[in-house]
Amino acid sequence: MATEPPTAPSLVDRYFTRWYKADVKGRPCEDHCILQHSNRICVITLAESHPVLKSGKTIQSISYQISTNCSRLENKVSGKFKRGAQFLTELAPLCKIYCSDGEEYTISSCVRGRLMEVNENILHKPSILQEKPSTEGYIAVVLPKFEESKSITEGLLTQKQYEEVVEKRSNGTAGTS
Repeated sequence: MATEPPTAPSLVDRYFTRWYKADVKGRPCEDHCILQHSNRICVITLAESHPVLKSGKTIQSISYQISTNCSRLENKVSGKFKRGAQFLTELAPLCKIYCSDGEEYTISSCVRGRLMEVNENILHKPSILQEKPSTEGYIAVVLPKFEESKSITEGLLTQKQYEEVVEKRSNGTAGTS
């Protein structure tokens, strides 16, 4: 019997640390994942347990238009000091995901910092958000202030803590049904 050769860790697993924010803005199961690179850049994605991924919902559209006066698509960053980048707080909305069942999800930054870019590819092909959430289907890239780069993970969960939260949820719902 031949054994499978060991597989190399993915690019994400090799260079990024996964952090999680559970129940964002008090909404149950609306979990976000923050991939933090060693250079402190953070990639905002959906966590595996988010209803858009877990329930296999059909995404109708995605909008980076936050309000009448604010569109994340208008974020223009230039130069060494990232001039023109929109500044985000932890609760700042990045985009809205509209599902065919009428559900609407607001994805928040979860990290204070400057918005470096949004993923325009998911506007044209929303399915990559579900197919490849931590690579091509990311939501946005945020650069925290240098002096805050150590403290941004306060209030976020490690992979292990997040798995415990998801485990408790599944045990809790299994017992009540």
